[in-house]
Amino acid sequence: MSHSWLVASKIGTYLPIENNLVKLTVDCVSTGQLFAMPATSVLAYLLSKANVSEEDLPLEALVCAQSGLVPMPDYPIAAIAAAGDGLDGDADYWLRADPVHLVLQRDSFSLSEPCPLPVSRAHAQAMIASFNAHFAQDGLKFCLGESGAWYVSLAQPPQIKTALPAMAMGKNVAHFMPQGSAASQWVAYLNEVQMLLHGHAANAAREAAGEVAINSIWLSGGGVMPATVKSDSDIDCVVGNSVFYKDLAKRSDLAYQDIAASLQSVISQVVGHTHVRLQLAQDLLLAEDSFQALLNGLKNRSITQLVLNLACYEKTLVATIRPLDLYKFWRTTKPMSAYLV
Repeated sequence: MSHSWLVASKIGTYLPIENNLVKLTVDCVSTGQLFAMPATSVLAYLLSKANVSEEDLPLEALVCAQSGLVPMPDYPIAAIAAAGDGLDGDADYWLRADPVHLVLQRDSFSLSEPCPLPVSRAHAQAMIASFNAHFAQDGLKFCLGESGAWYVSLAQPPQIKTALPAMAMGKNVAHFMPQGSAASQWVAYLNEVQMLLHGHAANAAREAAGEVAINSIWLSGGGVMPATVKSDSDIDCVVGNSVFYKDLAKRSDLAYQDIAASLQSVISQVVGHTHVRLQLAQDLLLAEDSFQALLNGLKNRSITQLVLNLACYEKTLVATIRPLDLYKFWRTTKPMSAYLV
């Protein structure tokens, strides 16, 4: 029998591998909800069979590093995202300015999920207009992308280093404020933003509708557009639903597809690619049939290597699974929270 044929597990038939997906890397972009999944979930089953390691990087930073980006001092997430979001990301210096809610703890404030908060376009426009009127003399220009994301652009680098929101989630935000020679100025800007948001008509309308108030912004991902983006990996296709993934693929000269309604559809659509990176956002992440589709792909060997990058706040759990790993029957499942230890 030719080596181009493999026996599929359980079903006892033979499948040709020439047209099958070889490797699939899945970036799971959720945080707390991911680790609330029980031991009975398909994801927990997959992890019980996987080789699991830990990267001391938030998921966004890991994606950047694997894509050949260099922090200077931040990874230039905002510039790349802005370019894919209908803005002139190639010009100036860009920062993300995510609308957030800071929660008062006993003696500090913490960043709550989700980040960014969902905001209607009308309310976002009203708040951003207030920012631009106030900060015009400081050279800060706030922008609203087509996706609804918030950004701020500057003519010159701000001389600060920022923290990705995943690093600060649920923690004392004082430890994650901008760092660098101009840090005090940017902390002052944030204080002014908070004063502008306090009592803002758009915030009053949100609270009247039962929505949480936007009481600050979170700055991150600062930088200018890199001259080149060249990954050392063998990824040849990106599937996602964010402007960052879309423009990163474009600048890396990789094929890109918007994510389909189901993960099974995605797996069918990317047949023929060698290595696909998939951004699994919250809606599909929480659908049990998503991980079932990945498990089925391993069982029938349409996926010959699955890498799950699981966002774990300031770290990323990396689980690598191959079809033969599914036969490790002695490995038992455990709650997702156990992987946080």
